[in-house]
Amino acid sequence: MARILVVDDDPEIRESLAEVLSYDDHTVEVARDGIEAQRFLERNDFDIVLCDVRMPGRDGLELLDWARQHKPEVEFIMLSGHATIETAVAATKRGAFDFMEKPLDLPRLEILIRNATEKRKLVAENKTLSQKVFRVREILGVSPAIQRIREFIEKIAPLDTRVLIVGPSGSGKELVARSIHQKSARSKAPFVDVNCAAIPPDLIESELFGHEKGAFTHAIKQHIGRFEEAHGGTLFLDEIGDMALAAQAKVLRVIEEGKIRRVGGEKDISVNVRLIAATNKNLLQEIGAGRFREDLYHRLSVVVIEIPPLRDRREDIPILAEAFLKEIVQEYNMPPKELTKGALQMLSAYEWPGNVRELRNAIERLAIFCEREITPSDVQRYVIGVGTPSEGDRMSRLIESCDLDSFLEQVEREYLLYHLRKHGFNVSRTAEALGLQRPVLHNRMKRLGIQRSEHV
Repeated sequence: MARILVVDDDPEIRESLAEVLSYDDHTVEVARDGIEAQRFLERNDFDIVLCDVRMPGRDGLELLDWARQHKPEVEFIMLSGHATIETAVAATKRGAFDFMEKPLDLPRLEILIRNATEKRKLVAENKTLSQKVFRVREILGVSPAIQRIREFIEKIAPLDTRVLIVGPSGSGKELVARSIHQKSARSKAPFVDVNCAAIPPDLIESELFGHEKGAFTHAIKQHIGRFEEAHGGTLFLDEIGDMALAAQAKVLRVIEEGKIRRVGGEKDISVNVRLIAATNKNLLQEIGAGRFREDLYHRLSVVVIEIPPLRDRREDIPILAEAFLKEIVQEYNMPPKELTKGALQMLSAYEWPGNVRELRNAIERLAIFCEREITPSDVQRYVIGVGTPSEGDRMSRLIESCDLDSFLEQVEREYLLYHLRKHGFNVSRTAEALGLQRPVLHNRMKRLGIQRSEHV
């Protein structure tokens, strides 16, 4: 239900509207003029203001103008007993959601209130999603390596220089690339990331440069490539060490000429992008083996940023762990949780072969399964014990004792159980997270013998 402020100099209208709207479970306050209404708006949050146009002191349009400056999220429905087309047009141009004549049509008013509430909700959700999409997580840590990386970013971000980020998988190469983009003059333009290792060699050119309709068998329409998508912004080529040599030659041409040509195309297209590349490979060794072009390497490595593995900067682990825990409990609407000193010491002593990505996954696992205080025994059970030789032996025995279908069924069961526990065995949320229809997930649970009552 909505929080509504009724503003009208007629006491009968104020009180009758408040009474009617309260019956529909709305929370209602009343004000006799624009001056009193402004005081209400300054002190309280409202979803909707039902506002008379003509009032002594400060009229409705003046209040609307003030609210657009100071409370832009509040929706205004203007009311008038002397309605004219000009007044209605003026109100909507100044930002009113809608306009109604007196005497009021109450069924229509309730529809307007419902629509205005829905609009406000959608705007808020869109704002939240936008913040999630464009939010770049801060690069956390106190180690000399991380401090040096932050200094590098501050120096090179305002420039258009090309950057090569080197580090093991899961160390945060994309985070560094996004930070450079967000601190650059291109921050309002697109940041387009391409995982070169995930694209088959025969599709990489089409993915990067696009293709024309009919360029090959399945090219049923024109496709815009990633270079064009990133025009004016930043193109991040992740795991560039896995890019095919033919595609490397074309990337080199784009760097040198600032132009691309779609697969099957006959004309060049100018593109303006900042190029950031990343790899977990030693590109000098790849050059020696003939798998990477030396000229492309020198073009990309104007500035090289090296990210060390997490085990080489252990002083950063407690900071990252606590930040991840706070983020995860907020994301899942969990009660606050904390890591004990002993738990942080155990996490800091662990080797973290999967680096920062593995640490975040481990903290998520601890947040899901542990109570408010996360102890060393929790770390032993849910982090250190996961993937130990005993677990590997269990998997080996499973592989040796099962046929393929049985093995895949067991893996599927463990996978679904993990995500169901993660979402509190809420089937609807789990299905949405996995991209499945709810009945499909129900059928899989039934087939695999997963019963909610046994786990909740």
